[in-house]
Amino acid sequence: MAPTIGGQEGTLLVRKLPAADPTRVFVGDVVLLKDPGKSDNYLVRRLAAIEGYEMVSKDEKDEPFVLEKDQCWVLADNETLKPKEANDSRKFGPVPMTDIIGRVIYYLRTAVDHGPVQNSHFSMRKDSPVLEVELDVDEMARNHKT
Repeated sequence: MAPTIGGQEGTLLVRKLPAADPTRVFVGDVVLLKDPGKSDNYLVRRLAAIEGYEMVSKDEKDEPFVLEKDQCWVLADNETLKPKEANDSRKFGPVPMTDIIGRVIYYLRTAVDHGPVQNSHFSMRKDSPVLEVELDVDEMARNHKT
């Protein structure tokens, strides 16, 4: 998810969602989801589209399609990766919304490299009380494994 939350090492604060649906998670959010390719693994990707969105490929031989109910499309933020290298929906296709575990709201890489994750306007407004009142950055840094 570089450059959004840096490289592979770090600690993420994830706001677990009781159910991932279009009223709790929004296009533009960085989400933690089950890896469609490895059931015991997780991915961090940006939610790019939800049910009802029409998906069109740059490749003219691919037919457009509409995401069905409870489906979403996730993308890696790293624009330098080719689609097959990114391990996102361009490689594995639509993902069930039920595979989303939660929304990533804060990252910590080092004592000086940390901060809130830029999510959709709606989610930033919903998550700001958690970050303002409940987040203890010092405690998070003490528990951070380097």
